[in-house]
Amino acid sequence: MKPASRISGALLRRAIYTPLRAHSPANGIIPRALAVSNASAIRAYRPSMPLRSIMPDSENPPPKESESIDEPTVPTDIPTSEFHERADHYLNELVQRLEEAQEKEPNIEVDYSAGVLEVTAKEHTFVLNKQPPNKQIWLSSPISGPKRFDWVVSQEGMEFKEGGGQGDWIYLRDGSSLTEILRKELGVDVSVDDQVPR
Repeated sequence: MKPASRISGALLRRAIYTPLRAHSPANGIIPRALAVSNASAIRAYRPSMPLRSIMPDSENPPPKESESIDEPTVPTDIPTSEFHERADHYLNELVQRLEEAQEKEPNIEVDYSAGVLEVTAKEHTFVLNKQPPNKQIWLSSPISGPKRFDWVVSQEGMEFKEGGGQGDWIYLRDGSSLTEILRKELGVDVSVDDQVPR
């Protein structure tokens, strides 16, 4: 039994040459134009030629996207003395911003003592406090719930400029920033301390 490609080629030749015999003159000479067009049709037919797609992504699929390296997964290791310095600076900056907001809106109440900051605004009470054993700032929010924030320096590593990282208090479970949460929920903007110790 012949392979499928040879059978189909034989059928094609028979289909092309049959009309040639029917149109040829009595002396058996095939008109030149008809012979050339039929011969080129035979040459153009290549049943064994593999079919290729013209779509750009069919043969060369795009590479997988690399995982984001900006997503923090571990806190930056800092000594306890630096934790106190950064946490105190952050909370003092927050108190200052809240007192500025208090001048515009007298409904805001701020109480800060012994590393615990209690803020009442818009009938909600927020509590922030330092946790030195864990080197964290804890937030109890009636809007977003309780969260524990670690000091994280991002954009620091082999692909970034040395000493060019930026630090912020980050909730490692979802990557949310304490600064952003306070901006959304309390309407105060606490500047991020980007002075990373060398």
